[in-house]
Amino acid sequence: MVELDRTLDLEAFRRVVREKAPVGLSPAAKERLEGCRAFVEQLCVQNEPVYGLNTGFGKLASVRIAAADLKLLQRNLLLSHAIGVGEPFPAEVVRGMLLLRAQSLALGYSGVRVEVVERLLWFLNQDILPLVPSQGSVGASGDLAPLAHMCLPLIGEGEVLHRGRVQPAGEVLRVYGVEALELQAKEGLALINGTQAMTALLALLLLDAEVLLKTADIAVAMSVEALKGSHRPFDEAVARLRPHPGMAATSANVRKLLQDSEIMRSHIDCDKIQDAYSLRAAPQVHGASRDALTHVLEVVRREMQSVTDNPLVLPEEGRTLSAGNFHGQPLALAADYAGIALAELANISERRIEQMLNPALSGLPAFLAEGSGLNSGLMISQYTAAALVSENKVLAHPASVDSIPTSANQEDHVSMGTIGARKARSIFENTLWVLAIELASAAQALDFHAPLRPGKGVEAVWQRIRQEIPHLDRDRYLKPELLRLCELIRSGELVRVAERAVGTLE
Repeated sequence: MVELDRTLDLEAFRRVVREKAPVGLSPAAKERLEGCRAFVEQLCVQNEPVYGLNTGFGKLASVRIAAADLKLLQRNLLLSHAIGVGEPFPAEVVRGMLLLRAQSLALGYSGVRVEVVERLLWFLNQDILPLVPSQGSVGASGDLAPLAHMCLPLIGEGEVLHRGRVQPAGEVLRVYGVEALELQAKEGLALINGTQAMTALLALLLLDAEVLLKTADIAVAMSVEALKGSHRPFDEAVARLRPHPGMAATSANVRKLLQDSEIMRSHIDCDKIQDAYSLRAAPQVHGASRDALTHVLEVVRREMQSVTDNPLVLPEEGRTLSAGNFHGQPLALAADYAGIALAELANISERRIEQMLNPALSGLPAFLAEGSGLNSGLMISQYTAAALVSENKVLAHPASVDSIPTSANQEDHVSMGTIGARKARSIFENTLWVLAIELASAAQALDFHAPLRPGKGVEAVWQRIRQEIPHLDRDRYLKPELLRLCELIRSGELVRVAERAVGTLE
């Protein structure tokens, strides 16, 4: 059981979202929730105007709501705001949203009842997932439309994914004998004022990016061996003299992977002075992406401990604060940065692919084909990589520099953070395919160097790839093979194989 209290780290997030570990509230969290709710009840009795408690929303904040209508106000809020469009978010994104919204509320500054948070966790633990459209958030006042869709099932509305089928939420609740919640004052607003869609997207991206960064370093090492490149750019002294942490990590990884290389010894006295930048400057490029994603990780970690509601309820101080913690700008900038960092991994990878496929650069058969001419080999794989890299350049245009006023200009600056996070995920998928193409190309090139053996880590990965994809001795249908290679990357299998051979990669 993962207990929600004051902190939630990325490892606990992964266990709940991907491994479906059960989650509940700590006793301390319940106590905080009860104390904050008691203060909200006092405010209701006092009948002083408090935004979202007894007023309208957004531009309608100056409209007072009668006490008899406060419950209806909260129900209407969810119904009116659930107007997202587009394909539904994947199940793991919705699981992440449920967990993160519960965590933010559990900090005890939003004024909701314990049973509201427990109901979010019930859906999560039962794996009954609200159907949440992926488009419609401008990233302030938080992820209003996605969170409204996520919370509709609490009141028996909307749709859920249950046992592989999309079903009306009310019907599923009846099957389980669970009553729909009647939201109390402030609770509807507290449920949808937040950044949990963009945060869930980025948290999941970071979990996958950790594997992708190591895989990119594996691809560099394989390409260096395939092209009989120099090992010197990865010398520890190079990184010591320019002490960026990511650069040092990539250099260390490649050194490990290249240990005991017979290929390197075979060309130690060659007359080649320097390699192309895509090999020689790989630590600097990969390292910069590593450092960028480290920054994004810090932003996401902070957001996972944050209260992103409005107004904030401070019972210990006896006051509420209308402010802007729902604004997604910190995450919007981080999402754009993450997308750019991942796009650069694809950019440089595609150049290494070209180095291996071009006989004028590689000294290998054209397009790594046996019987070039009759066979085209891997020629078109570089076209695909080039297309994906070009698409990434469009996707990497920052979303965070855009803003369109909403709510009759009351909300006159928005973050577009969820758009940025969605784009970053698309860039990740494109980059994964480009790295798969590089690894397939490097494996094919290494075949031509046999019986010379590459470095220990490279050899282990090469052999693992060859268990799934045989040597290309004549043209054949390659798409299924590249798909299998993508899965070897995504699952972390290639990283595990390398680490069994040379130790843990950074």
